[in-house]
Amino acid sequence: MNHNDSTSSGPVTAQLVADRARLQTLPKHFGDHCLFIENLVFVFARTFIPTYQGAYWRFYELSNGGFYMVPEIEPARLIVEGNGFDGVLSADALGITVCLFALSHGSFALAGQASENCSRHYEWLREFSFEHQERSLISEAID
Repeated sequence: MNHNDSTSSGPVTAQLVADRARLQTLPKHFGDHCLFIENLVFVFARTFIPTYQGAYWRFYELSNGGFYMVPEIEPARLIVEGNGFDGVLSADALGITVCLFALSHGSFALAGQASENCSRHYEWLREFSFEHQERSLISEAID
């Protein structure tokens, strides 16, 4: 699993994972719990995006050690009933948002090192989201 505790002073950047590296990417970041985390992302997408009916997801690795997934869909409405959020986000912002929910849930659902790993990945992705063009919408959605 990736345990990069980088605290770089520059902006966090995202790099698209090449197709040939996709199979290794989730286990690299989440070890034996990679399918659990991936499934959580899909569950939160179905829960929060009314028009979501499945999609191909692109994988991104972050320069601070993080990871997130982006569905290949048009901008869509995201509804989080638990906090009253209702807004339209780009595919990238949707991916960040549902991944943040999945990582948060994973940090509570898992135990020990797996929980800590989800927490680290949450913080890394959250740090990246602060620099995102739709940061205010992402923050409102996860609040």
